[in-house]
Amino acid sequence: MRAGQVNAVQAALEDHTGRLDWPREQIEHYRTARLRALLSHARERSLFHARRLRELDPSTATVADLASLPMMTKQDAQDEWDSIVTTRDLDRERAERILAEQQWFSYTPSDEQVFSSGGSSGVRGVYVWDWQFYVSAACLAWRIQTREERRAPVRSPSRLAVLAAGIPPHASTPLFDVPTAPGMETVVIPAGAPFDEIVAAVAAARPTHLVGYASVIGRLARAALAGDLQVRPVRVSTNSEPLLDEDRHAIDEAWSATIHNLWGSTEIGVQAVGCGHGEGLHVCEDEVVLERVDDSGTPVAADAPAARTLATGLANRTFPFIRYDLGDQVTLLPGTCPCGSAFVRVADIGGRRDDDFRYGTKTVPASTFRYVLGADPRVSEYQVRQTVDGAEIFAVGDPDVPRLSSAVAAALRRQGLSDPQVRIEVVDHLQRHQASGKLQRFIALR
Repeated sequence: MRAGQVNAVQAALEDHTGRLDWPREQIEHYRTARLRALLSHARERSLFHARRLRELDPSTATVADLASLPMMTKQDAQDEWDSIVTTRDLDRERAERILAEQQWFSYTPSDEQVFSSGGSSGVRGVYVWDWQFYVSAACLAWRIQTREERRAPVRSPSRLAVLAAGIPPHASTPLFDVPTAPGMETVVIPAGAPFDEIVAAVAAARPTHLVGYASVIGRLARAALAGDLQVRPVRVSTNSEPLLDEDRHAIDEAWSATIHNLWGSTEIGVQAVGCGHGEGLHVCEDEVVLERVDDSGTPVAADAPAARTLATGLANRTFPFIRYDLGDQVTLLPGTCPCGSAFVRVADIGGRRDDDFRYGTKTVPASTFRYVLGADPRVSEYQVRQTVDGAEIFAVGDPDVPRLSSAVAAALRRQGLSDPQVRIEVVDHLQRHQASGKLQRFIALR
């Protein structure tokens, strides 16, 4: 089953790479047709969406008409699971049983896969991907890299190291463990393993291509700069976490490799991917509708700030997400990308708005910590936990703790905290989410 699905991805990549050259008119025409098909299917097969879509005619709907619908939240998706899913032989109870019993990424009799995530949001989610949705998501994740490989083939044989969760129930492993060039070998390396084991596994794999969590690849790049890892990847794809400036700079300095950053989610699949030529990420407009909105869910102008981003995934017919609150803020980029693509671009995702800490009436953005901790060359990785009057920081590396504590406290005072208390503990490694392998960089008080 897995081999069949991977072959389906490789076949569909022919179509998907061609879409990257579509003009705006063709992108919008295709997106509208896909949206109408999704809305028709969801209203017919999903009780939850039938209620939401009762005043909307799917046969004439446009992207602008989505604004008449209420937002869909993560809590809605979990509370209304059985009324959202469109296949009769799958419900939440059976999905949970599949998750509990599967030893690997298994398929239902209807060729669906069930995943779970939620380590960063606090709301555990259970999701189902049908066969075509997986094929679409994998193509969106890999089509830009595939196009670039065809324009400038890399040395053969090519080897892909996938730094992902490694085991169920998270979707990252089957999504990224996809050979995209003839003869490419792949190896999955669990991102949650001790870092010395990750370094050894990557060294043994001798990858020409790296894909995985941004923080892990950033740390590997710093290991390479320190002389502890001898590999020379020519292409790097980061995902699942914000690609921080310090990680991007380390990757560039260590390998001078083309970086394709990806913004995705288990709910929607892949929302946007960087081309490696211009700034930001190209929105996958042929398969995803993104709406930048204010707090009430009303769309805002392209040059106006937005409180949140709503996404409608056009490929998942089994568990439709329509006007779903992603919990991210995005900024549209003007102008044409040097790569020539007509797909809209957004700036690199800086992180969830939930990363910000709130102390009474004062909000301290996550960037306050990033700018201090990320600039310290003696800190290879960090995690920040909010405390009542400051923060507890776990740092991997060999920092000057008194100096760094003072610098963080000074940055917090600039944000309005009168007497911030900062404690830094140096650790060998950071604890990642057991199921997903993700690192929750900022942990706020509940």
